[in-house]
Amino acid sequence: MKTRLALIHATRVAIDPIEAAAKALWPDVETVSILEEGLSEDRRKSEELSQNLWDRIVALSQYAESIDSQGILFTCSAFGQAIDDAARKSKVPVMKPNEAMFDNAFAHGERVAMIYTFPPAAPGMEVEFREAAAARGSDAQIASVFCDGAMDAKRAGDTETHDRLIAETAAGIENADVILLAQFSMASAAETIRAGSRLPVLTSPEAAITEMQRRIGGSGA
Repeated sequence: MKTRLALIHATRVAIDPIEAAAKALWPDVETVSILEEGLSEDRRKSEELSQNLWDRIVALSQYAESIDSQGILFTCSAFGQAIDDAARKSKVPVMKPNEAMFDNAFAHGERVAMIYTFPPAAPGMEVEFREAAAARGSDAQIASVFCDGAMDAKRAGDTETHDRLIAETAAGIENADVILLAQFSMASAAETIRAGSRLPVLTSPEAAITEMQRRIGGSGA
């Protein structure tokens, strides 16, 4: 039997990037996408991660486990603490979207720039980054840069404008050793940025699939 990996999404624009990464990097895995768009809309309206949102994240993880998933990967960056709770309650590996990307970033230097397009994602990710750096004895520092308009373009189906806006934001980044793209939905912009930047550019989908495969073990075939 194939390994089943549950992908839990709060927005549909995250689905294609992670499924493409899975197909390219782990072709033997069976991915099951679970979409709950209300999470993204309700998180946008809430300054803090409410108990209701927290409970829904845990419930989604438990559902994914109930359908015999061997691993669970969340693809939205605005629910970190709730995902940690879900992981503690799960018998299978549960990953936050960006933890593997953060680990990769530490190898590139201490000055990390992170571009984001969904405002609620940044504060929690910055906390996660600092916690990860402390746990690994790294002195890396993160500077977040908002790209206005890119998420609206992506949701409207205008990937070209989305990628261009992010690349323009990246071009203005100075004093950094590496650029991170905060959300799964931003992965399409990576090659555009790389074409015009000397800095390495890391995306969550590629790093997450590689790390999840390592945690589950084997190809699943």
